[in-house]
Amino acid sequence: MQLVKKWIKTMGWVPIILGIVALIIVVIAGYSYQGHVAGSGLWGTFVGAFTRSLLGVSGWFGNNYGLGIIVFTILVRFVILPIMAYQTDSMMKMQALQPLIKELQAKYPGKDMESRQLLMNEQRNLYKEHGVKTYATFLPLLLQMPILFALYYGILNSPQLRSGDFLWVSLSRPDSYFILPILAAFFTFTSSWLGMQAQPEQTTITKVMPFIFPVVIFFTGSATPSALALYWVVGSAFQTVQTLYLQNPFKLRRERAEAKAQAKKVERKIRKVRRGRKRR
Repeated sequence: MQLVKKWIKTMGWVPIILGIVALIIVVIAGYSYQGHVAGSGLWGTFVGAFTRSLLGVSGWFGNNYGLGIIVFTILVRFVILPIMAYQTDSMMKMQALQPLIKELQAKYPGKDMESRQLLMNEQRNLYKEHGVKTYATFLPLLLQMPILFALYYGILNSPQLRSGDFLWVSLSRPDSYFILPILAAFFTFTSSWLGMQAQPEQTTITKVMPFIFPVVIFFTGSATPSALALYWVVGSAFQTVQTLYLQNPFKLRRERAEAKAQAKKVERKIRKVRRGRKRR
């Protein structure tokens, strides 16, 4: 019970409620679809369940598969929102401890086995003291990837989802105007850049990655059916809003600046007091 309360506190009630409601809608959509969806084996059955739900949502909009992809992608993102909230909380805690980690790395350079072992023990104790679970950063990713891949393959393998038209594109062919790939690349860059800005310290890799992913997404989206490009646009746009909600970089940077200014203010007062004592 204590563990459940801790999870709820970490995730927040809003993501949990939205996730539950979205999951209920996804299940109802799957049962509402009366057609046949092929799938064998554990993975095929899993993908088939997602495909049925996607087709069910599309049926609510008069078999408008483009609109169905948009709505269903948003629903799936809401389903995994509590997991992402948990992951974001863990990442932010680990980022806050980076200055202390650097101090430990300077103390134990890791040039020999004993030094590396001491560093690992100190890091483990530090994480334990501040309630940081290192696996929490990776576990949510492992849980959400099968969901996102199932959605991806559901769109890729369903003839119905790739047979319709949506706005200016045919869902079965690449966007000849490159509008969807450009939007997918833009929102991918935006979400990655916002995530980078939320980090207290930036390395060369973190600065470069927001520019690499959008290029990959653009060229991939330009060569794949527009149904998949539309999925990437909606997913990356949702990711951008999610980052602003869970990890607002502008708020975090303002809070860090205020904390640093407050620390300097306290330090100046301490130095002033010490100078006064010396004069006496």
